[in-house]
Amino acid sequence: MNSGMIGKVEKAHRYVAEPERFAFNQLEVVVRGDNSEHRVSLDGGQWTCNCDFFAHQQACAHTMSIELLLRDMLPSTTEAAPIS
Repeated sequence: MNSGMIGKVEKAHRYVAEPERFAFNQLEVVVRGDNSEHRVSLDGGQWTCNCDFFAHQQACAHTMSIELLLRDMLPSTTEAAPIS
């Protein structure tokens, strides 16, 4: 590995140690639930999930688990998407 790349790897490790440097604005994740897979997405600070519970409550275990997993990297204004 060349010296330039070594410096980049070290910088990447430093960034990872500071999760506040990152902010997810848009993402899609498949959560493997106990009974089936669920698609969770974040777009423009709004969560959606294709599970039945989210359709009624606008929050679910799938969205909450991703919020916990990425807690320091999500914009502080994330909320459940309104149901249309």
